[in-house]
Amino acid sequence: MTPQDRIANLPIWTGRVQIEPLGGGITNLNFVVQDATRRAVVRIGDDLPVHQILRFNELSASRAAHAAGVSPAVLHAEPGVLVIDFIDGRTMTAADLRTPALLDQALDMVAQAHRRIPRFLRGPVLTFWVFHVIRDYAATLTDAASPHLPLLPHLLTQAQDLESAVGPIDLVFGHNDLLPGNFMHDGSRMWLIDWDYAGFNSPLFDLGGLAANNALAPDQETHVLTRYFGRTPDPALTGRYLAMKAASALRETLWSMVSEQHSTLDFDYAAYTSANLSTYRTARDAFLQFRG
Repeated sequence: MTPQDRIANLPIWTGRVQIEPLGGGITNLNFVVQDATRRAVVRIGDDLPVHQILRFNELSASRAAHAAGVSPAVLHAEPGVLVIDFIDGRTMTAADLRTPALLDQALDMVAQAHRRIPRFLRGPVLTFWVFHVIRDYAATLTDAASPHLPLLPHLLTQAQDLESAVGPIDLVFGHNDLLPGNFMHDGSRMWLIDWDYAGFNSPLFDLGGLAANNALAPDQETHVLTRYFGRTPDPALTGRYLAMKAASALRETLWSMVSEQHSTLDFDYAAYTSANLSTYRTARDAFLQFRG
């Protein structure tokens, strides 16, 4: 059965359905579906243990995110399928999120997610600790005899240093995948979508990911920290943030290395690995320079 056949047979549609592929996904297959009464987005994807994606967690986070006012409603869910309300809006780009007004809207959406989603979560959910993820990815790459193996010992040593620099953390419910494509704007407000990697985490991971994935300038990063925490960041906070930003970029790099060998989607993971490795090295250099 094709994904389109599977979608057409879902019991939630009224009348005839039109199914169109939705581009942009690098973990799932996504489609836009129009029936007689509404439009919806259908995400097709099973558990992905190599990426620590468990769909029960995505579903719980998606429902809570809607209740918290940051994400569209879940219309239907069954194993391997998630149907959410269609947002008639524009997917953000990194350039969009570097503009002051849109950056503030995105940041406020992240802060709202961190603080409100735990009020609405039901049942078990995951924790996302980036340094565990990095170590697990390294083990997965080792098991698969990845061509990137020569890089791993040095990267793991650097990750250990970054973890020590982050130190004790506050705990919020993080999105943990703040790529520009996971923000949408409908003309009046921002939305945050795609909760594959959601879980309890340090807020610094999302803030660092927002900066690394969207190439924020240093003055914008200071603004992000000031707006989020309600105070000018002191050197201790800035140092921990820069360490977590580097860890976020390293995780994205290793994610791509693993995807090079395990994903069947049509995407240039090798180029994505190279770009993120460059982002990581720049972020780590900034951390080392700050630390002195």
